Amino acid sequence: MQFKDIVGQRDVINRLTEIIDSGRVSHAQLVLGPTDGGSLQLALAYLQYLGCEHRVHFDGDDLRADSCGECPHCKKMASLMHPDLHFVFPNAATAKVDKNYWSGDFMAEFREFLLEHKALGTLDEWYAHLGVENKQGMIRELDAAHIVGDLGLKSYEGGWKMMVIWMPEKMNAAAANELLKTLEEPTPQTLLMLVGESDERLLPTIRSRVQTVRLKAESAGRSGENQAEFAGLLVEWLRMLFKLKMRELADEVEKLAAMGREQQKQFLGYTLEVMRDCFLKNTAGLPCNIGSGDEKFDAMFPNMVTTNNIELINSALNEALFAVERNANAKIALMQLSFSMSKALKKR
Repeated sequence: MQFKDIVGQRDVINRLTEIIDSGRVSHAQLVLGPTDGGSLQLALAYLQYLGCEHRVHFDGDDLRADSCGECPHCKKMASLMHPDLHFVFPNAATAKVDKNYWSGDFMAEFREFLLEHKALGTLDEWYAHLGVENKQGMIRELDAAHIVGDLGLKSYEGGWKMMVIWMPEKMNAAAANELLKTLEEPTPQTLLMLVGESDERLLPTIRSRVQTVRLKAESAGRSGENQAEFAGLLVEWLRMLFKLKMRELADEVEKLAAMGREQQKQFLGYTLEVMRDCFLKNTAGLPCNIGSGDEKFDAMFPNMVTTNNIELINSALNEALFAVERNANAKIALMQLSFSMSKALKKR
C-alpha cells in the first residue's frame, strides 16, 4: 500500500513522512478512523514507507513523499507477505477451528480479505468473510501472548518488527493487560501499530502509551454509501415511532434485527450522531439536513430533538448499543429502544 492510493489525508500523511524521515518513530502508535475510511490503508502505507529502500520525495503542495513500490520491502508489503509483518485481529470459533484458536489460525483468510477489499473492509464484512456473522469476534489472551512472543524474536530481515493490531477495542481485559508490558518495555526496532475506530474502550494505560493519529473526516472511503442506506432506514423507523402501530413497527424492527450485529452497531452509532447534530444545530438556530432525500421529513424532524429529550434519546441509544455489543437478543433490544425513543420524542 502506498500513500498515493489513499483518498485525502494529505496533511496527516505529510506529517507522518516527516516524522519517519527525521528518525523520530514512536514504537507504539494508534491510528483512529472508520474501518472503511482508510485507517488500515494509512497504517500499511506507513509501514511500507518506513522500510522502503528508495523513498521518493516530491515537490509541490500535495504529497511530500511516498514509498517506491519497487524495492523488495515494498513488494513484500504490497502482498502482505513480509516475514516481519504480523497481524492480530478479532476472531471467533468457526466450523474448522473451534478450540484454542487465535489470529494466526485465520491469517490466510485475513490476508485474502484485506487484498480483496483493498484494506477498506469493515468488521462486519470481515465476520462475513470468516463465516461468523452472528458471533462477536474478540482479541483474547492467546492473541496477546503471540504478540509478545512474535515481537520477542529477532527480525527476519534485520529491520523493523511490525505488529498491526486491527480493532484493538475488541481486546478483552486479560489481553489488554498482557499487552501492557510490551508497550512499556518494547524490544529494539519494534513497532506496534494499533488501528481502530474508537479509543474509548481501550484501557487508559494503553491510551497513555501510544502516539495517536486521527484521520480527518475528509477521507470518507465507502462510508458515504453506508450513510445513505442508514438515512433511509432511520427515516422509515422514525415514521413508525410517530405512528406507533405495533404491526408496522414490528416489521421495521425485524428489518433492523436482520442486519449483522456490526451493522446494527453502525446504524445505532449513526443515529446517535444524527440526533446530536439535530440538537446542536436546532439549539443554535441552524438548519439541519438528515440527508434522507425526503425534504419534508428532513425539514420537520430536527425540531423534534430538544433540551427536553436529548438526554433520554442519548441514554436509550447507548443502552441499545450496549445490549447489542453484549449479544443480547436484537429484536428485544431494538423494540425496547423503539418504545423508549417514541416516549422521548413526545417530550419535545
